Amino acid sequence: MTADALAAAGHHAADGGAAATAWPVAVLVAALLTAPYAAGVARYRATMPRAWSPWRTASWGAGALLVGVAVSPVLGVVPDPAVRHMVQHLLLGMLAPLGLVLAAPVTLLLGAASARGRRAVAAVLRLGVVRVLTHPVTSALLHVGGLVVLYLTPLYARAADDPVVHALVLLHFLLAGCLFAWAVAGPDPAPHRPGLATRLGVLVVAAGVHGALATYLYAHADRLPPGGGHTVAQVEAAAQWMYYGGDVAEVLLAVALFAGWWRSRRRADARGSAPSAGRVPAVSPAGAAR
Repeated sequence: MTADALAAAGHHAADGGAAATAWPVAVLVAALLTAPYAAGVARYRATMPRAWSPWRTASWGAGALLVGVAVSPVLGVVPDPAVRHMVQHLLLGMLAPLGLVLAAPVTLLLGAASARGRRAVAAVLRLGVVRVLTHPVTSALLHVGGLVVLYLTPLYARAADDPVVHALVLLHFLLAGCLFAWAVAGPDPAPHRPGLATRLGVLVVAAGVHGALATYLYAHADRLPPGGGHTVAQVEAAAQWMYYGGDVAEVLLAVALFAGWWRSRRRADARGSAPSAGRVPAVSPAGAAR
């Protein structure tokens, strides 16, 4: 996998030679995401009394597919380069992470691993740096703050010209998006996940900042992003995609948040205890298998 091949998507999707290279890279990326999860499901079924939810598996498959599409020449069908980039942002940074996170990969890992492996995973989840990074506020800063830096500084133009920088931007989209979705609505056990009100508040603020950034881009389309080389009409169209597409993704994340909270409340009612926010090791490996 090369940065030049990844750059065939987004800014460089119209380059025929790079696009030909990007097809196998896109397939490889999707396969690298899918194969470990499939192996984990097989291991889980062999070791755990409860079957792994096919909905979780389908969710991971959908997320992996969206990642593959985002780095494939499929986006070349979008003629506007600014809109093409924004669609890539929505796929990699918002929609694919939701599918991957709702597949409960950490819970799957806990169920598929040996006893020693489970202890190691739990120890990692309790590390101070993990506690900080997975807090909703921190993850929101990484998720939305990265967009502010990208669109309000020369980083966007640099990514358009440098395949390595472009690949790193794509990776940040995906990782920051997964971290935010996991902190807000993930079904996995988490080391420092606050209650519903805090997570919902962070989501609302992050959505507001995302929308405000899109509005700012639209209002200043004649000079943003700096050095982007797009026309005013192209930036305005991209800003609209960012605004409305972001709304859709954030509503889906809110639905996932409330659905997870409701399931947690029902389990707590059945046990006669208070609802858990998913702290380690509050959710057993079988707990998210449904």
